[in-house]
Amino acid sequence: MEDWRQGGFGLYLHWPFCAAKCPYCDFNSHVAAEIDQTRWQRAYLAEIERLGAETAGRVLQSVFFGGGTPSLMRPELVAAMLETVRATWPLANDLEVTLEANPGSVDAGRFRGYADAGVNRLSLGVQALNDADLRRLGRIHSAADALAALQIARASFARVSCDLIYARQGQTLADWHAELAQVLALGLDHVSLYQLTIEAGTAFGRRHAAGKLRDLPTDDTAADMYLETQDICEAAGLPAYEVSNHARAGQESRHNLVYWRHGDYAGIGPGAHGRLTLAGTRWATEALPAPGAWLQRVETRGNGEAAREALGGGEQAAEMLMMGLRLAEGIDTGRYAALAGAPLDAAVVARLQGLGMVARIADRLRATRQGRAVLNALLRELLP
Repeated sequence: MEDWRQGGFGLYLHWPFCAAKCPYCDFNSHVAAEIDQTRWQRAYLAEIERLGAETAGRVLQSVFFGGGTPSLMRPELVAAMLETVRATWPLANDLEVTLEANPGSVDAGRFRGYADAGVNRLSLGVQALNDADLRRLGRIHSAADALAALQIARASFARVSCDLIYARQGQTLADWHAELAQVLALGLDHVSLYQLTIEAGTAFGRRHAAGKLRDLPTDDTAADMYLETQDICEAAGLPAYEVSNHARAGQESRHNLVYWRHGDYAGIGPGAHGRLTLAGTRWATEALPAPGAWLQRVETRGNGEAAREALGGGEQAAEMLMMGLRLAEGIDTGRYAALAGAPLDAAVVARLQGLGMVARIADRLRATRQGRAVLNALLRELLP
């Protein structure tokens, strides 16, 4: 059996446009005054058909519209893309179709249009629940907008998740407790809780380098926020199934599990990445990042990819370890050994077990809660 089948097969569709660029964001997102969505539709449908021909017969388990801000797409565009998806691949009976949205792009009619098109899960980028922090984060919605958007979303979709950022400027541990309690009281089945990271090349990165991004919590406070988040969410019935993601049983993001379980996924749209196993070789694919260049390449050459690189067994094993240890379930050590050509170093694993950083049960290795808090350090120890 090809290794990817143990993780499944998904489709990622990247919409690169936003109404405004957030200062912390290092995703491939762009602000455009005018977008010809009919022209973009033709390009997306052509790319779905191209990659569908390469992966014919695979059962598709998930579709994810990411961005950017996919909720700026017309529902008719989403419907056309999903219609082509349905005509291209056999679908899992429980196909998950997720669309990311921002509260500033919400209206009830648009959400109903997405649901009618086949979207059955919405991920809402709330990020904060107080207006001062939303302004600092460059968000164009208010806390009231976010709460209203969650209400509208829950009326339209059976499954709704929201994103929040913690370790923000001036935020205390007590502030975060109160905000997290407010979100958990909404009764959502899934929340994604991310620590603010300062990325090079972003507006925040430039401000930080110039010493102008003040009042960030200390590393110790941020670590306390992370660890206490685990306790609070678990007590509310949403344990962490991944480093930053919490869900009730059965409500985990199936699409993201394809990534974390080292499955295959087709990536379409400017800057989209993919992993595809074809004729026994696993390929890393990457699309052109600039929206205009990607669109023109698809129209003139019939292919929006910028690169396709073959991955060796060692590279695949390293990816599986880096992604899989993010999950509470961990990794199958036999699967790792088959890809790497050698098992993990038993002495290193034993030492990390002794420190309480990892646990081994039968053929599975997982990072403990303490280990996931310092995952990069664990990976440096485990990777050859």
